[in-house]
Amino acid sequence: MSRAHPRDVQLTSDGRLKHFLSIHGLPKSLLTEILDTAESFVNMGEQSVKKVPLLRGKTIVNLFFENSTRTRATFELAAKRLSADVLNLDIKTSSTSKGETLMDTLQNIEAMYADMFVVRHIDSGAAHFIASQITPKVAIINAGDGRHAHPTQAMLDMLTIRRHKGEFEGLKVAIVGDILHSRVARSQIRALKTLGAAEVRLIAPNTLLPVGVEEMGARVYTRMEQGLRDVDVVIMLRLQKERMSGALLPSESEFYRLYGLTQEKLAYAHPEAIVMHPGPINRGVEIESAVADGPRSVILQQVSYGLATRMAVMSMAMSGQMQERAQLQEEGLTTVNSDKGEPA
Repeated sequence: MSRAHPRDVQLTSDGRLKHFLSIHGLPKSLLTEILDTAESFVNMGEQSVKKVPLLRGKTIVNLFFENSTRTRATFELAAKRLSADVLNLDIKTSSTSKGETLMDTLQNIEAMYADMFVVRHIDSGAAHFIASQITPKVAIINAGDGRHAHPTQAMLDMLTIRRHKGEFEGLKVAIVGDILHSRVARSQIRALKTLGAAEVRLIAPNTLLPVGVEEMGARVYTRMEQGLRDVDVVIMLRLQKERMSGALLPSESEFYRLYGLTQEKLAYAHPEAIVMHPGPINRGVEIESAVADGPRSVILQQVSYGLATRMAVMSMAMSGQMQERAQLQEEGLTTVNSDKGEPA
């Protein structure tokens, strides 16, 4: 059996979002719709009532098989601001630690009439696997899987860039650091290329560059002064030591000397370039405090925009799911009527 294209898994028959597993395969129009929808939620935190009823009566389950503070908190708050009921499943104390399989756990939660799973997993492809195995009535949002994808992080980064730089056409964006282990970088590259960025540059030592990354449309640099020259956006990535095996770096201090973003290195970029970081930040390893806290840093804005972006994705996926359910029910009713000899 051939593997379904990512677009076919994530979209309804008329092209609406029903799962959000990866940027791969999604059209520019849909990514733009996510950004436009997120814009409507950006200022909600300033309102006296910080809720809308879009997901009232829906149950969202956060399934975090991998530790996270920022991502889990923003997903939970996003769901609550959409008026959903939220269940945070503590995987470390769940039945999976007692020998129950992942699918048994998921099916039991399904039986409680959950409407959406937000999944973060150490294994690449976990969110796709879950989406392929459970009932189509449950929407799946990928909150990060292995080295594969982190689509909501990429989209909040795109919202940050658009709000500070306007359109993507003509932009030069540099992604710096541990590209090899970064699911965020892979999603960012796909999003930037789909949205029309002029150039995506990857800056890292050879040991932290994945094989074949140029095939995604990015240009590779191993020297900061070359890669940062005249770029409009600088996205720093942390060293993911928990995913490293073997001696990929001589030392953290040597990495900082060559690839840490300091004010001196930032001077190679365009004078109005912004600095981003998906977090958590390791000061003195990938970025200097003077840069992280400086006037060109938009790192805290990324966190705020993350809430709006996840609200957008969750509301759009739920809407797509509800539309597909209605269509399936209508088709089922049509089949029954046809079997009875009644007009369809």
